[in-house]
Amino acid sequence: MARGRIIFFLVLFLFVTVDVSGDDRALKKVSFVPQWVPQAQFAGYYLALERGIYKKYGIDLTIIPGGPDNPSLDLLKNGKADFATLWLSTGIQMRAKGIKLINIAQMMQRSALMLIAKKSSGIKTPKDMNGKKVGLWGPIFQIQPKAFFKRYNLKVKEIRQSYSVNLFLRDGVDVTSAMWYNEYHTILNSGLNPDELTKFFFHEHGLNFPEDGIYTLEGTFQKDPDLCKAFVNASIEGWRYALAHPEEALGIVMKNLKKEHIPATLVHQKWMLARMKDLMLPQYARCPTGRLLAEDYNRVAEGLLDNGLIKEIPDYTSFYWKCVPNVEK
Repeated sequence: MARGRIIFFLVLFLFVTVDVSGDDRALKKVSFVPQWVPQAQFAGYYLALERGIYKKYGIDLTIIPGGPDNPSLDLLKNGKADFATLWLSTGIQMRAKGIKLINIAQMMQRSALMLIAKKSSGIKTPKDMNGKKVGLWGPIFQIQPKAFFKRYNLKVKEIRQSYSVNLFLRDGVDVTSAMWYNEYHTILNSGLNPDELTKFFFHEHGLNFPEDGIYTLEGTFQKDPDLCKAFVNASIEGWRYALAHPEEALGIVMKNLKKEHIPATLVHQKWMLARMKDLMLPQYARCPTGRLLAEDYNRVAEGLLDNGLIKEIPDYTSFYWKCVPNVEK
């Protein structure tokens, strides 16, 4: 009898061991790098990792924090990351240069880039910018402002802007570039009230250039399209949960910022997460989360072409490979 029990438990042990190792083998190891540090701009990905959503989709994910030391574009094109987030304008520019990356999900549907002026400067309409000093970031951030200036026939004094808004706060420039989810909130926290500012959202002036999307190399998709679709679906599920449970999402964001030794305030991260909801799920959206509309693609590509940043527009169907739920390429 004792011998029979021993055999029974040995068989049971082997069965459990095989079952667990089988689950481990089913998980595909994947690496992902967002453009920047683990702030609320990327809350959905970190939450999906923390809650085991990626594992539910068969993915063993490692998130590589982005930023100056780990540019997401470099890690993606050099094969050091399987997936990355990039701006749509960057993706198109790289594709036009012959880098075989593809957009598999356009997560942001609305541009967060904006220009801000103090009403005390007398700037209340676009024409009031004529002759004024306008702070602009690097080339990829200048496409919309320059299209804006051209649309309203403006001649401004362009001043190269750092990632700080101090020049604007000290009246070194009349107008500053800002991201709605980031620098705009910094300006408010400096003591200026919203009614003291004039805000120019580019998407309100026919210049909507959607930003963050999920990218991979064409070869990665061709090798394992199911993996790419699983990553997109898991990411979308993570974002939906994060936006529905902001306190939990913010807790995960703050934990990861602390892990990377990056100072941050909960108030600012809370603002950022709320704005991400507006940018990813705008009221006017006419497509599912993750879809890249051809009209948005063409608008951004034409802006790049007009500014001499690309020589020709890459084919939309070669650039965007649909991986949103229940949609096939």
